[in-house]
Amino acid sequence: MPGSDPAPGARAEGAAAPYDAVPYDAVPGGAARGVTAQRVSRRFGSVQAVEYMDFHAPAGKVTALIGPNGAGKTTLLLMLASLLRPDAGTIRIDGFDPVREHAAVRRKVGWMPDTLGVWDSLSAREILTQMARFYRLPAEGRGQRVSRLLHAVRLDALADQPARALSRGQQQRLSLARALIHDPSVLLLDEPASGLDPGSRVELRNLLRQLAASGKAVVVSSHVLSELDEIADGAVFVNQGRTVKQQTLEEAAQEGRRYSVTALDGAALSARLHEFGLVFRAEGGRRPSVSLVLMDDDDAASLLKRLVESGVGVVSFAPTTGALEETYMTLDAER
Repeated sequence: MPGSDPAPGARAEGAAAPYDAVPYDAVPGGAARGVTAQRVSRRFGSVQAVEYMDFHAPAGKVTALIGPNGAGKTTLLLMLASLLRPDAGTIRIDGFDPVREHAAVRRKVGWMPDTLGVWDSLSAREILTQMARFYRLPAEGRGQRVSRLLHAVRLDALADQPARALSRGQQQRLSLARALIHDPSVLLLDEPASGLDPGSRVELRNLLRQLAASGKAVVVSSHVLSELDEIADGAVFVNQGRTVKQQTLEEAAQEGRRYSVTALDGAALSARLHEFGLVFRAEGGRRPSVSLVLMDDDDAASLLKRLVESGVGVVSFAPTTGALEETYMTLDAER
């Protein structure tokens, strides 16, 4: 009936299949590794925060969770972490159900919220040591585990400072160490790069790639889409509580990207692009420049070669956005 909700278990018309999808029940015993959510919903009073959302994050890969504020990203992460019960739908974390098997799921999951949030008077070392006790790590190995993590997130020199004395970026690094204390197989990170300086962002990127390479399923929710292009293997785009698109980074790159071209002579640049039959738009700035959509790197290399050979003095030629940001902007424009 028009306007009615889809039947449970049915995929809404036009909904995208999860990237690199491996449904949890495709493996005997439902023991597929990674994260799968199927038709998950959650309401807060009159607000439908998440509605029939699908999500898949394979083991061994970094999956970006992308959407505007209020899209339902944090609500989904809380349900995946077993901290919030879904009203409907199914979730599996390495084959375990967060509702019925929350203790097993919490052993599997490392959760990094967007703020540290607890124990401001304790030092970084004390916080990690206490978390190791909570997860019942062997007493004889706790100190070494804590020291290794403090070194990994570059907090050695601040290990005995109270958490409240740490900067925003330092607290973010401590929060990541806290999520890793029990060596989880699934990492759920909500805005992990918030407050980090450029050098720390590069270190975070390298660390997350290493963790995925070790076999962990890494889920990153972030508004810094340029960073996600360098980290993620795939992305799930959500809006208004629903999944709107899921794709690999390779698929995103194949959908085209906007490039910016700057030349010494803007008129000559425009004339050549007209001759080549290309659609472009003028951009503001100190130097004459235009932007246009090219499908792939081969198209970009070919156009640059043709412009130079035709005598256009090209000053710069580069993508204006990353592949994931281009997809996001296209979806936003369609919406």
